[in-house]
Amino acid sequence: MRSMMEATAKRGRNRTRKEVPSIRALERGLLVLEVLGDGGIAPLSDIARATQLSCSTTFRILETLRQRGYVEQDKITGHYYIGFKALQIGAAYSAASPLPQASHAVMEELVEKINETANLAILDNNEAVYIHQVQSQHSIRMFTQLGARAPLHCTGVGKVLLAWQSTEQIEKLLGGRRFKAFTSTTITRFKKMMTELDRVRQKGFAVDNEEREPGVRCVTAPVRDAHGTVVAALSISAPTTRFPKKQFALWSREVVSAAGKVSSRLGYVSRDRHEITK
Repeated sequence: MRSMMEATAKRGRNRTRKEVPSIRALERGLLVLEVLGDGGIAPLSDIARATQLSCSTTFRILETLRQRGYVEQDKITGHYYIGFKALQIGAAYSAASPLPQASHAVMEELVEKINETANLAILDNNEAVYIHQVQSQHSIRMFTQLGARAPLHCTGVGKVLLAWQSTEQIEKLLGGRRFKAFTSTTITRFKKMMTELDRVRQKGFAVDNEEREPGVRCVTAPVRDAHGTVVAALSISAPTTRFPKKQFALWSREVVSAAGKVSSRLGYVSRDRHEITK
């Protein structure tokens, strides 16, 4: 019996991830959670439309998730939203991942200096995902929900996460050579984006100059692991009224310095204190 179990385990270890079949019901349940995570509270019909599932299938998935505490339902409107169990899962990631742990104190220090909200994001498929945040003390401040996703081509975090990829990978991540325009300053062409990413690598930081949202600016720097690979993007965001262009130089130095400190905590040792490329 033991030899049979060992042989089975060995076959399991030798299988590639592509050979492991997905579980359809689980995929659908996770898709529903992802939609709720992006959209907040929503009615059944909207969730079904977003997931491209039938209302009956969506209802069964939502009820299963509700019974397990991953989804809750408003008693008055009947709309669904993320439950406390999903929050526990997110908290477990923050506790286990080295990135939030290595960055929190540095981000607090950065926010204390600039008094604007700091965010940490990672690359997931073809989007940036926000995994940690330290908020400013302003009554009106930039708030990004943890787990929220953002396009790569029009955000500071996205540009940083793209900049140190190969040209082929950048094109794959962007999904083509023309991109959606969110504002009048959004970069929408591949050639111009490559020029912008060259600038990011040369300067060591990226700027979002009202490219995702009018009236919002952001400056972002790369966070590297012990191997020098860019694994995250650290940013400061603020309304343009508090972030004039004349502040770019000062804020970019502070953000680059903070990202460097986080990188050091992850084991990265720069060969040159001005090093900006791998």
